[in-house]
Amino acid sequence: MKSYIQEILMRKDLLIYLVKSGLKAEHRNSYLGYFWWLLDPLLNVLVYYFLVVIVLERGDANYPLFLVIGLVVWRWISSSINASAKSILRYSSIINQVYLPKAIFPMSFVLSQLFNFLFGLIVVGVFLLLFGVMPGWELIFLPLLILITIIFLFAVGLLLGYINIFVRDIDNLLTYVIRILFYASPIIWEGGRLPAEYSWAIDYNPIAIIVESYRAILMYNTTPNFVGLGVILLISIVISVIMINHYSKNEHKIIKAL
Repeated sequence: MKSYIQEILMRKDLLIYLVKSGLKAEHRNSYLGYFWWLLDPLLNVLVYYFLVVIVLERGDANYPLFLVIGLVVWRWISSSINASAKSILRYSSIINQVYLPKAIFPMSFVLSQLFNFLFGLIVVGVFLLLFGVMPGWELIFLPLLILITIIFLFAVGLLLGYINIFVRDIDNLLTYVIRILFYASPIIWEGGRLPAEYSWAIDYNPIAIIVESYRAILMYNTTPNFVGLGVILLISIVISVIMINHYSKNEHKIIKAL
């Protein structure tokens, strides 16, 4: 596994290229181009604000801020999971011609979507100004939270990217799983609104813990859930190590399956 990790590090130029090409391809044929990185989260907020506040008549005065943080974080998580799960299959033509460490492909898509998330934080910053909310000293934990999210997405991406090579149905099921995760997490609604018997959907849901931690730092001026984040980090590191080791031992099986 050590030599495999060294091989990935040696291919850092390829990783940078894949990240750049992924960013360029995302809005290659659109008129607004990279402006969609700002416009997309804003339009999402407008849609769900209309649904929850106008139609369902719920949400307090700061609900738009609550909503934009949840949607920006969710967009990074969901797009990274979707893209990384298909990443190896997407580059199968290249993989079959040239030897490359396959684990690099899920990683590249997670990093590509990280740039989208950083642009989404600009939209969050605008909303913070509009609603007169000033993050406190807890903002120093934001880089740490972003790093934990990256490691979590690496773990999920490596796992799904590998499984999807051999079980192509995963790609179809993933659409419904992500939809369930969206409604099972406090993205557009507050966690406290769930009945007590379903509180586990928040307490043990890694996405819920991550989203609420971003809100804690940016909106509520409180420290994030360090216990929950610590568990997520530990499990993610373990899964990442296991998967990288598995990739290193089964590269030939991946090529054969492609």
